Amino acid sequence: MEWRPPFPVDLATVLGPLSRGRGSLNFRSERGVWWLAANTPSGEGTLALLRRPDGVVEAEAWGPGAEFLLDGVPALLGAEDDDSGFVAHHPVVARARHDAPGLRLGSTRRVWDSLVLAVLEQKVSGKEAIRSWAELCRWFGTPAPGPGPASLRVPPSPVAIRSIVDWNWHRIGVDLKRRTALINAACVAPRLEEAVTLRGSEGRALLRKVSGIGVWTAAEIAQRAWGDPDAVSFGDYNIPSMVGHTLLGRRIDDEVMAELLAPYAPQRQRAIRYLEIGGARAPRFGPRIELRDYRAM
Repeated sequence: MEWRPPFPVDLATVLGPLSRGRGSLNFRSERGVWWLAANTPSGEGTLALLRRPDGVVEAEAWGPGAEFLLDGVPALLGAEDDDSGFVAHHPVVARARHDAPGLRLGSTRRVWDSLVLAVLEQKVSGKEAIRSWAELCRWFGTPAPGPGPASLRVPPSPVAIRSIVDWNWHRIGVDLKRRTALINAACVAPRLEEAVTLRGSEGRALLRKVSGIGVWTAAEIAQRAWGDPDAVSFGDYNIPSMVGHTLLGRRIDDEVMAELLAPYAPQRQRAIRYLEIGGARAPRFGPRIELRDYRAM
């Protein structure tokens, strides 16, 4: 299929939240083509996207979930996103907004795949989480349908997650707390997909009914599953520091960050995205998060 967006689209920017670098076995970019392998209501599927110089996006999909993925291309690239009420209250945000007209908050329209990765990222280093994600996809996911990159994998389904025995969780490096949260979510996975329809705070509240899914995890899922413009990842190790140093010149905590971002409600996450794509970074000093290898425990 071909789709001409009625707005400027930068695939790298809009799809960026789905990527975790080389550890993203379900997401790849090769020679200008963006590949996504996903679980859908109809089964596994692979989507390939290419943006032509004239702005038209070419999309092709394979597998039982192909129709769902093709139907969702506009939403994935931000067609359902509405930033008309957004006001930049800080010069740095205004500059980023001016320099990045292609920023859209995309929606995968599915909770499950984002949920698995978000839970794996709880309270561990990014490196450790992505290693576990890659091994989970490699060992308990399935090869992506279609002619995509050989390493492309569909993440494990709820059924696959429930089938993993304890020693394999240990082998992947996932501690008891995170594996329990994943199993709890897998048991009610169809119900959790209703969060995409509820959206906003109601959708996040539904996700938090699962033991082991808190404010941070629900926000990370909402940002990707329905492009939630107000889902702030409170409890994050890096975001308050980035926001604080960029807007105030110092490190802050969640409470101060909430006050700083309050004028942007109900689009606080959009403000954070503008800071991120504008190159905002916190200084690299101070204590690092403790790196733990759960396989050695």
